[in-house]
Amino acid sequence: MVMGMGMALAAIGAGLSMGISAIGAGLGVGIAGEAGAGVLAEDPSKFGQVLIYQALPQTQGIYGFLTGILIMIGVGLLGGAGIEVPTEMGMIALGAGLCSGLGGITAIGQGITAGACAGMAAKSPETFGSGMVLTVMSETFAVFSLLIAILLMVGSGIM
Repeated sequence: MVMGMGMALAAIGAGLSMGISAIGAGLGVGIAGEAGAGVLAEDPSKFGQVLIYQALPQTQGIYGFLTGILIMIGVGLLGGAGIEVPTEMGMIALGAGLCSGLGGITAIGQGITAGACAGMAAKSPETFGSGMVLTVMSETFAVFSLLIAILLMVGSGIM
């Protein structure tokens, strides 16, 4: 396998994609879980609703994971192709990874919203659907970040 500067940059991009989005997702899940624990202390029967709200900020971590895998497949780090990656292509892969990883930070805001909405739904069960809409709104920009990362990889020939 050829390990030049382009491959190294792509590997950094894959790592940052997962690492940064994991930080955002972990913090978001923790924030939602903290609020959810308060809800469950009052009413343990709300576990299902709380779990759904807590799970939502995890999706940004999934987007970072997907981007990292696509970068690694595209440059041959997975599958053993071991292609020579031009430095310019490695820089694009790094940009795609950063785009997706930084988009994963939106999970923090989503966790804050999810926690508040878990409390709202506990007091007024009919607001559960509205809370889901509010919680998912934070994720919109993570989806845009994933889309830009994919378009960068497709446009550059990584994918």
